[in-house]
Amino acid sequence: MRHGFVNKKLNRTSEHRKALLKNMLNSLIKYEQIKTTLPKAKFLKPQADKIITLGKKETLQTTKILVSKLQDIKSANKVKKTLSKRYENRKGGYTRIIKAGFRYGDNAPMAIIEFVDRDVEAKRVDKKKKDTTKEAPKAEEKKQATA
Repeated sequence: MRHGFVNKKLNRTSEHRKALLKNMLNSLIKYEQIKTTLPKAKFLKPQADKIITLGKKETLQTTKILVSKLQDIKSANKVKKTLSKRYENRKGGYTRIIKAGFRYGDNAPMAIIEFVDRDVEAKRVDKKKKDTTKEAPKAEEKKQATA
């Protein structure tokens, strides 16, 4: 009999599981919403809530703990500056899990994990904006070249 079920193992070694958690935390903080499998989302939710709670405390020690857990200074700064300010009046429950059907290939249950009251624009952080001014002259040059 296994007494203290601490957390899910997710069929991974401990190092792989730690790296997975760190990468998912960084992605969740950066984009404020990610789509993953349901067991991974359930594994990530308490850890993300603990990170936000750590960010609410304004000490050097908590900053060092955040940087060591996330291994990313940008994510730690976002937690300290924006997310902790957003949730300063909230006592917990900073994330939510929404079930999102099943994956096509292996029928795995999918879920969307996101911050409550999230910033919708954070989802488009890495997407490049299209410049229509540069594309229009190129189209005209191609027409002239073929004529």
